[in-house]
Amino acid sequence: MTISEYNSCVDDFSDGVYRFILKNLRDTEVSHDVVQDSFMKLWIKRKDVESKKGKSYLYTTAYHTMIDYIRKNSRNSSIENTENVQGETFNSYSDLKEILNLAIEKLPEIQRSVIMLRDYEGYSYEEIGEITNLNESQVKVYIYRARLFLKKFIGSPEMVI
Repeated sequence: MTISEYNSCVDDFSDGVYRFILKNLRDTEVSHDVVQDSFMKLWIKRKDVESKKGKSYLYTTAYHTMIDYIRKNSRNSSIENTENVQGETFNSYSDLKEILNLAIEKLPEIQRSVIMLRDYEGYSYEEIGEITNLNESQVKVYIYRARLFLKKFIGSPEMVI
């Protein structure tokens, strides 16, 4: 990857990588740091990374950097928290985006990541597998479970709208 191709990657993908990390971490300062670290790692490896693979490399690096941060700074399992809120629904609430964001925050970290990559960033199952080091079937299972949880959490769409 040349310097101009690297600069093009920064221009093209920095916002998307930041949104992905911010949705998962919900902390602007830490998200900025994770994105900065990801671009720094790309800069260091720029001679080994093809320009066509820049986007995938960035998302993979950002994802793994985020996981490292989460593991370092939290020892609690988000799965336990999810089990406590599965029965909640917001039938009389009118702001669907807020409800959806709240529901996404309640997802376990891996489910949140794959849902964000699939539904927000538009990655294929195969690409998500490469980014998260999961096989395609695992990605599909995590997405299915996340969507099932979101459906239960939100309740009937008619009640929300």
